[in-house]
Amino acid sequence: MTGSILSEWLSVSGWVDLVWLIPVGGFQLWMMVHAILNREWVWAVLIFIFPFFGAFWYFLTEFRASGSLTRGFELPGAQTRKRIRELEAQIHHLDKAHHYSQLGDIYFQRGKLDKAESCYRAALERDPQDIDTRAHLGQCLLRLKRPAEARALLEGVCAENPNHDYGYSLMAYAEALSALGETDAALRVWQQVTANHSYPRAKVQLAELYIAKGQTQQAKAELQEVLSDDPHAPVFQRKRDRPWVRRAKRLLRQLEG
Repeated sequence: MTGSILSEWLSVSGWVDLVWLIPVGGFQLWMMVHAILNREWVWAVLIFIFPFFGAFWYFLTEFRASGSLTRGFELPGAQTRKRIRELEAQIHHLDKAHHYSQLGDIYFQRGKLDKAESCYRAALERDPQDIDTRAHLGQCLLRLKRPAEARALLEGVCAENPNHDYGYSLMAYAEALSALGETDAALRVWQQVTANHSYPRAKVQLAELYIAKGQTQQAKAELQEVLSDDPHAPVFQRKRDRPWVRRAKRLLRQLEG
């Protein structure tokens, strides 16, 4: 009787362990594969040597930073709660446009796009001509899937200063044109960006338009340049551009396959 109960308990315990190990093992494998694909060899070794703890630490420090909706467009302004409180206090007492705009930048980087839009619009009510606020609102609207509204703002910004925000406003303008189906216009803008900058974000999307038009050699040239530049980029830039580098690898395999 006792032996039967013990055997049943061990059987149940084994199933519980198995149920717990499946997601943990899957997470471990996921992080290991991600590290290897991104040539993070030291991290791959640490994940192997320290199961779960190494994977969890990699997830917190590397994986989460490898891509996001607002990654690649780095706005000025601190992102701390303290800074938000400071700006809210300044807005309450001074009601200045640049405080609204700075608060919008913080919300943008934190992915709170609705709040960012509200702040940018409040800033424009107080200073309708500010080029940074117009550009950043355009970026925000683009990520809110409202490309027509974004285009109107970004077109004006880029006409005024094509190199605004080091070309990021021009890239957003090209993305808005693509989202609206204006591929020829988008192609010309991407060519304008890549003539002055080597951003993987620009080169990959230009390559995709070349592919759509059957211009595979031009597409390959852009993608190969992305992959050849990547190993020599600073660490912070490689982390920021990882989604685009992975996309370039996938597209190149498809073209050469």
